[in-house]
Amino acid sequence: MRLRLVYILILLALADIAGAQNPVSKDTVIKSSTIEIIQSYKPEVKQVPKPEMLPGLPPVDTSHPSFKYEVPQQTLNYTYSAQPLRPLALAKDTAKQPFADYLKLGAGNISTFYLDAGIGMLHGKNYESAIHLHHLSQKGSLAAQQTSLSGLEADGAMHANHKAWHAGISVLRNRFGLYGYDHDSFSFANADSLKQVFTGFRLNLDMHNEGSTDDKFSYKPAVSASYYGDKFTASETTFGFNLPAAYNINDNLQVSLAVSGDFTQFKVGNVYAFPNNIFRVTPGLQYTNQYFKAHAYLSPTFGENTYFLPDIGISFMVPKTQLAIKAGWVGNVTRNTFEQLSTENPYMFNLYSWHQSHTNEVYAGIQSNIGNHLFFTGKLSWWQYDNLPLFLNDSADMKQFYIVYDKVNATSLQASIRYVMSNTFSVGLSTSWYKYYNGSTAQVWHVPTNNFKADFSLRPIPALTIGAYISTLNNIHAIDKFKNDVQLDDVIDIGANAEYLFIQRLSAFVQINNILGNDYQRWLGYPSYGINIYGGLRVKF
Repeated sequence: MRLRLVYILILLALADIAGAQNPVSKDTVIKSSTIEIIQSYKPEVKQVPKPEMLPGLPPVDTSHPSFKYEVPQQTLNYTYSAQPLRPLALAKDTAKQPFADYLKLGAGNISTFYLDAGIGMLHGKNYESAIHLHHLSQKGSLAAQQTSLSGLEADGAMHANHKAWHAGISVLRNRFGLYGYDHDSFSFANADSLKQVFTGFRLNLDMHNEGSTDDKFSYKPAVSASYYGDKFTASETTFGFNLPAAYNINDNLQVSLAVSGDFTQFKVGNVYAFPNNIFRVTPGLQYTNQYFKAHAYLSPTFGENTYFLPDIGISFMVPKTQLAIKAGWVGNVTRNTFEQLSTENPYMFNLYSWHQSHTNEVYAGIQSNIGNHLFFTGKLSWWQYDNLPLFLNDSADMKQFYIVYDKVNATSLQASIRYVMSNTFSVGLSTSWYKYYNGSTAQVWHVPTNNFKADFSLRPIPALTIGAYISTLNNIHAIDKFKNDVQLDDVIDIGANAEYLFIQRLSAFVQINNILGNDYQRWLGYPSYGINIYGGLRVKF
């Protein structure tokens, strides 16, 4: 189109040139003419490229999210307590809890009387308290076969100026009958001589800071005082203190220092007395990150002897799992106070030889959750015991025990597993197995080597809760009156319980112990009471 236009313009220009060279005469007439230039134009819109719609996955996220899972310690004990979690962003819950107090009364066969009461209504905006009262008394068919266990515990805390002040007090009175003699060969005209009564009192005071969670420094000083004695003029007074402090260098590293001591004076009348003291200084270091946790403490300890007690442990969380692998080395000293030993065996003599026990444990174990309901743990340990207390019957009438000490090694395997489904169903079992060796005595007298426990709880309807348990102790050895090594029958105790809620304030309960009615003996000469059934009512107010 453009070439045609150019061509026509060139022809017109040539015609003008020719006319100028040959002028037309005046008589020549040129007719007018019209030239039309026509251009054909069609507008077109440029085509937009059509995108190709191809299916495809989004780009892969190659970032690694950070998940932290803290595995709670199950067996290790430290000389300091962790700072409690107090979320400052949440307002204090001042709603009144319904039925904070209760009274539970019951009775049953073998002259059983049962009392359990709790008071929790004494609390306010800046303080809370709890009081617990309990009593259980029973009487068997044998002479002096009687127990009565009573206690009162009160606990309270007050919060002021970003500090929590805590106080606790406990009182106990436990009565036991010394019925372990041969009832066919011995008789006691003075029945009062077969009654052993333990009384005790304990007071605890402590304080810790409740600052922001960003605080790097934490502390919890504590002091305690106690008295413990029996009916036969034995008495034990104790004063203790603990001064722990910890400083967080950063989010991963913490250093700590604790100074503690327990000072006890034991005496029986005016004829026998000894001090039982211990003092220790515990510096420590703890490191924690996403998958790894480690701590190292070393406690120079001064007691009957001088000890250097280690507490070294590591824990590794396998990535992308809930499995933790643990290993460590722990040393400890047990003072073997009269309260500790008589709580384990209430039929012991109060005149006993005294030594402190030193233990070392090297362990490795695992701990994990399976889903949201199942939890299990297992641990394999090697032990070294210095001055392990063992109990032997008195050769005169066999009704009381004296103490011997032994140096012995042991290996142990401990495991537990529990399945919990909210407050509807729970079942669990635990077991421990010990193999003692290298001791100077033939057996570890009256120390069971196998222990198994299992229990379950079921709530089929909201108003009914039922449960059951089984507990066994195996391989208990003793020396009888003929100086023979005897193995006691296995301790097998099976029990069940149930509680039904009639209304919100009133429920009925029943408890059955030793369903099989076994006359097992935890201590030689002391058979169990047999089957025991008692029940009663619980009132909430």
